[in-house]
Amino acid sequence: MAAEVNAELQHVRNYWLNFMKPKSPIYTFLLNDIEVVSATKGSVTAHLKVLSVHVNSKGTLHGVVSSCLMDWAGGMSIVSTGLDNSGLSTDIHTTYVSVAREGDLLEIESHASKVGASLAFTTIQIRHAGGNGQIVAHGTHTKYVKAK
Repeated sequence: MAAEVNAELQHVRNYWLNFMKPKSPIYTFLLNDIEVVSATKGSVTAHLKVLSVHVNSKGTLHGVVSSCLMDWAGGMSIVSTGLDNSGLSTDIHTTYVSVAREGDLLEIESHASKVGASLAFTTIQIRHAGGNGQIVAHGTHTKYVKAK
């Protein structure tokens, strides 16, 4: 069942599709097929199917893709608070827990723990969608923001 399109989800999707995606070649390449499935104030959930461009020489999700997802999702959770920008990264930490393979569907969940006047703090979890929801990676992302 599709998520209700609330104001936060509409704002995040609009920001992603009309501002961030067209202006970021790396996001366009790696996250072209990501789908924002839900958003509330400070939280975003998205799905991404692992494609051949996402895997390393061992056939598993490349670490750079996990880190890219941390960057993207942290910014999207900040945008979900109503800001019109996703901030500038000051720190990203990624912990790799398990693997994902081509064809797997990932669920990316991000929460903005605090969005202050100059810094925003987020936590992100990447896991297998459905089934047992095994965690693939988790992390934190701090961004410089100019709050309204």
